[in-house]
Amino acid sequence: MRLACAAVVVALALASAGVVAVAEPSDAEPVKIGAIFAVTGPASFLGAPEAKTAEMLVEQINAQGGVLGRELKVIVKDSGGNPQKAVSFAKQLIEEDKVLAIIGPSTSGETLQIKPICEEEGMILISCAAAELIVKPVAKYVFKTPQKDSQAATWIFKTMNEKGIKKIGVVSGNTGFGKAGKEQLEALAPEFNIQIVANEVYDQGATDLTDILTKLRAAGVEAVVNWSIVPAQSIIPKNMAQLGMNVPLFQSHGFGNPKYVEQAGKAAEGILFPCGRLLVADVLPENHPQKQVLSSYKNDYEKRYQEDVSTFGGHAYDALMLAVKAIEKAATTDRAAVRDAIENMKGFVGTGGVFNFSPQDHNGLDLDAFEMLTVRNGKMVLLK
Repeated sequence: MRLACAAVVVALALASAGVVAVAEPSDAEPVKIGAIFAVTGPASFLGAPEAKTAEMLVEQINAQGGVLGRELKVIVKDSGGNPQKAVSFAKQLIEEDKVLAIIGPSTSGETLQIKPICEEEGMILISCAAAELIVKPVAKYVFKTPQKDSQAATWIFKTMNEKGIKKIGVVSGNTGFGKAGKEQLEALAPEFNIQIVANEVYDQGATDLTDILTKLRAAGVEAVVNWSIVPAQSIIPKNMAQLGMNVPLFQSHGFGNPKYVEQAGKAAEGILFPCGRLLVADVLPENHPQKQVLSSYKNDYEKRYQEDVSTFGGHAYDALMLAVKAIEKAATTDRAAVRDAIENMKGFVGTGGVFNFSPQDHNGLDLDAFEMLTVRNGKMVLLK
């Protein structure tokens, strides 16, 4: 009681002297990072492994002493892939939870909805979605970890050139990711002397795409490119097999989850897609710069959750570890200093590649971050 009274007296004395006492944050307070993942819903193939990855990393980091000697706390919000929910959660994380940064969302559509909010509020956002529009044009507080759409399209077209493919059909989902990929394919095709003779958009909830594939077959396409993150990635190959379309199927880098192969079954054989090296970590040479990170994350995840690792969980790994490394580099939880540390991060080895950020590049990856993969005997393997 006497201590309490003494504190009041001191406070009154300071106030009367014109001095305002400001409570300093305790070193014991956790470092709070928000996360918006599509843990459930149609995009759960992305968000579920992302949430599991964050959970695992938080335990590992705290077991090693936390961040700057403080506990790391990640507050996960399940958006279900809904942009409106993502907006609501972003505001909640900023205004109520007072997080230092936000990782995610899982999808491009959600990210593009909260991008202006984070920019206006000066909130660091490290997206786990792939659309190039997330970082182009550059926004001061917005970054992303998946490789760029244009780079994925470039790998697809280079492979087509090697195979002598010139006339193609493009199908894409009516999502933010699908729209962004469609635009990149259309813009880059002429540079590789590729002609898009059929170009169809489908609803993300479609369960049968025979009608649009029939149009592609009638157009005499020599290959099909599907750009989506929805279950259509497994439906397209099945429908092509049913129609007897014996032409190569290229998928976007959104195909990087072995579950898509499982759902497509035998129809998945021969699918080609650009991807990071996480799914083929076991065949990388021991001196590869990503070998240790990829192998450790893959082994830890698969041992803990008894399921195959996916590139999507890898995006969350990169986002969270990037935030942690930036905090350690800045040696503070001052948001402006952490943002600057991310923007100037060089040589950060993640699952998606070796990141080199700059004020002009908030993705930090180049073409070397990709490999071309295919499906062989039900497994995702290197094409060459």
